[in-house]
Amino acid sequence: MFLDGVAPVAYTAPWNQTVGERIVALSRRGAQRRVAYFYEAPDTSTFRYRVFNMIEALNAGDDAIAASWFAEAEVDRLITLLPIVDVLVICRVRYSHLVNHLVSRARSVGCVTIFDCDDLVFDTDYTHLILYTLDQKLHGSAWDHWYASIGRIGATAKLCDRAIVTNAYLAEKLRAYIPSCDVRIVPNFLNEQQLALSSRIHAAKRDGGYRSNNQIHLGYFSGTPTHNKDFGVVADALAKLLARDSRLKLRLVGFMQPTEALRRYSHRIEQFELQDFLNLQILIGGTEFNLIPLQDNPFTNCKSELKYFEAAITGTISLASPTYVYRAAIQDGENGYLVNNTDWEQCIAEAVESRDRYYEMAEASVRHVSARYTGKILRDTICNALF
Repeated sequence: MFLDGVAPVAYTAPWNQTVGERIVALSRRGAQRRVAYFYEAPDTSTFRYRVFNMIEALNAGDDAIAASWFAEAEVDRLITLLPIVDVLVICRVRYSHLVNHLVSRARSVGCVTIFDCDDLVFDTDYTHLILYTLDQKLHGSAWDHWYASIGRIGATAKLCDRAIVTNAYLAEKLRAYIPSCDVRIVPNFLNEQQLALSSRIHAAKRDGGYRSNNQIHLGYFSGTPTHNKDFGVVADALAKLLARDSRLKLRLVGFMQPTEALRRYSHRIEQFELQDFLNLQILIGGTEFNLIPLQDNPFTNCKSELKYFEAAITGTISLASPTYVYRAAIQDGENGYLVNNTDWEQCIAEAVESRDRYYEMAEASVRHVSARYTGKILRDTICNALF
């Protein structure tokens, strides 16, 4: 897919503020409500969606709300600020004496505590399923690590007054784990930098009529090697498709390696190292079809739909396994495709041959995401969940 005028961008993490700057943001004069987010240490996955994006949306509204974040290493600074904080959001943090002390101090000053989570990683009953799904080595140290991590996250959840998760399926799992828990839902969404760059990508494709050079890219975008089994759902179908259609190219981004069946087509496989979240949008935008194969189990059904909306906002069409969130987000044949895990070869082939519908479907997906997955659209939802 041609992206005229859209070059790689120089990336600087937008959350590189000093703790002093974040304290000033939280203490801003005139704010009527103050929200502090607590996360172990900033990263490019959960932190970005569940902490940074939330704060950006809250602070972008009127001046009535001030929001900021603090890492585990800054817990002492955060404790001194609790008397002015109305809501403390503890995002996927593993239990420790520091977490216990933080929650106790918050309660003592009337600060509401909320557990936020984007994954089924709080109930040890699912540990075996999680290790299997993520293709982890089943040895003693793995069991020790995962049981400890999941158990500690669950202990943090039980400390808090209520919870926020990304979808209704995950909410039911948390309610089953903590029957008395008041669980509210705030989906993941795109931040302002993603939206601005994606708008340029989409405009370049739309203005060029979604033209390509007779090559059709099938993209799989994974951040970690824990998606081996998910990619395995589609790998054999991709090998068969590459064998019979010379127009097809496979684009892999992240740590994923081609399977043995795919290696014979290595000259038609583009591999990119893990990308920052902006340059990832450019690679997704230059891909005709975004593949989202998933195993079908309780863990994968708890996953967010971010792989759909990150692609859709650029005008790239997704083919996704029909898990809970993708069934809700994608209207099959209108803004993407839902693919049963036995039908990947046929569905990809049909999508490739339906190029006359591509423009209409891509534009429908952009409209859908713009109306549903942005901070401006979801700010009231966030506020209702917090307050």
